[in-house]
Amino acid sequence: MNKGFFYRFMVRWFVCALGLWIAAGLLSTDIEFQTSGSKVGVVIISGLILAAINAVIKPLVVLLSLPAILLTLGLFMVVINGFSVLLASWLYEPLHVASFWTAMLAGVIIGLVNYLVTAILESQDKQA
Repeated sequence: MNKGFFYRFMVRWFVCALGLWIAAGLLSTDIEFQTSGSKVGVVIISGLILAAINAVIKPLVVLLSLPAILLTLGLFMVVINGFSVLLASWLYEPLHVASFWTAMLAGVIIGLVNYLVTAILESQDKQA
């Protein structure tokens, strides 16, 4: 079943928001959602910004850094994911990431969440 762009972006948005929420829970001293109101709104907007970065900017960065990705056997993707999280933090003030190393660790956590959600969704598609 071919899913449309909107569906895939919504799933990516959900995964980014969920991954940021989990990363903030695990790295509570280094990633914070600074708000006077509900954290849910900040998590949702942060996920939207990260999903937009991953949809627009990340493919270009991956293409430009393809030699480094190939040379490191894909490990440079961790750096790119960290850059994406840090960029989202710079663009959206209520999302505070303490350092680039924290952003890289958050990128790994978001990647793991993405892998798990994708595996679950693909297994449901095969059953249908």
